[in-house]
Amino acid sequence: MEIEFLGTGGAVTIPRPLCHCNVCLEARNKGVPFSRMGPSLFVHGPNLLIDTPEEINQQINRSTIKDVNGIIYSHWHPDHVMGRRIVESLSADWTHHPPQHKKINIYLPEQVDIDFKTFLGSSDHLNFFESQGFANVNRLKDGDSLFLNNTKVFPFRLAEDYVYAFMIESDSKKVLIAADELNNWKPHKDVIGVDLAILPAGIFEFHPLNGERLLPENHPVFEEEATFNETLQIIQTLKAKHVILTHIEEPNGLNFTDYKELEKKLKNSGLRIEFAYDTQMVKV
Repeated sequence: MEIEFLGTGGAVTIPRPLCHCNVCLEARNKGVPFSRMGPSLFVHGPNLLIDTPEEINQQINRSTIKDVNGIIYSHWHPDHVMGRRIVESLSADWTHHPPQHKKINIYLPEQVDIDFKTFLGSSDHLNFFESQGFANVNRLKDGDSLFLNNTKVFPFRLAEDYVYAFMIESDSKKVLIAADELNNWKPHKDVIGVDLAILPAGIFEFHPLNGERLLPENHPVFEEEATFNETLQIIQTLKAKHVILTHIEEPNGLNFTDYKELEKKLKNSGLRIEFAYDTQMVKV
């Protein structure tokens, strides 16, 4: 099993349009690994795409992906779903008559399916693709697993119960992928000690290298999002063999070099943590 990080940014990607801060200027000039597109991952083996941000077309074109067997969604938020049209781009046959559409399998965990009917027209869009022969929409009840190429994928709700993480098992290896929203989550015993945990980095309340406060203490984001320090507490509970943090937001104000320095600082404190970058490949 191999994980490819297609996009490691968050709701605010890097560079942010029209922003001229040092982080965005550097990202605009240097590109990857300083730039970050919207949040998406691809799991080679099951050939499963997790989430489709707006830039998913460019992400796949620059990736090593040869085939997509399925797409699964973690939750309804715009930065994770607004590239849905990739289904048509991957599947539709505009040359032959009658057409020979590929039909991508789309997997919707229970609450995601419910929320897609309410937010952003997601359900209507996917139903249209299904009616055109571009997709099969598979609705999963809580507790259901799916199996792709001898790989088990088990979606489960986090504390913010509209969002799902995924336990992926193949060849005696276990990978936990939580694309976003760790707020108030307490890891269950079934996920302790996984081979690899991929988690959102969280909001940086303080600059992790110099201690400077980055956001006011009463900022409302703390009611909805886990901070970086709270993420570290979750990591210590998880006891994963390897941790990679993604969903890295532009407002954190850190560049790629800062995150590499932070990796060293965390390593010295006994934590094996990496910060993901776009196009990164990780073999499990």
